Amino acid sequence: MRLAALFALCFSALVFAGAEVVEFSDESLRSRYQNLVQELRCPKCQNQNLADSNSPISKDLRREIQRMLEEKMTDREIKNYLKSRYSEFILYRPEVNKNTWLLWGSPVLVVLFGVLILARHRRQAKPLVAKGREMIASDQQRLNAMLGDEENQQ
Repeated sequence: MRLAALFALCFSALVFAGAEVVEFSDESLRSRYQNLVQELRCPKCQNQNLADSNSPISKDLRREIQRMLEEKMTDREIKNYLKSRYSEFILYRPEVNKNTWLLWGSPVLVVLFGVLILARHRRQAKPLVAKGREMIASDQQRLNAMLGDEENQQ
């Protein structure tokens, strides 16, 4: 029984070890903080947001975001500050501008290109189907003629 209690105590400590408690002067800042750390990318980890990363720079950035929120900075000001320090890479959803238009426009271009290919393929397929029917009819006539000749020869 003591072993089971010790086991449960050890694992409960591991579960709560990863939870970072952030204190705010105003509880309304907590939801903004959570949104920001979800939307911003860890500069070191690259494929993790600040909330999921345990790298030292992510911890520093989470403290920095907390400090800026306490200083009553807006989300846009915080993002602009971090973007000026770490480039647009820190944003999971980069803004649409002259540098990112291809990133945002490429899915639309791919879909339009696919629709164009399908439309062209269908236009080309219709004459082939009609031509195929004509060929089948002419082949059938030749087959009938050959079979008719064989019947006459027998």
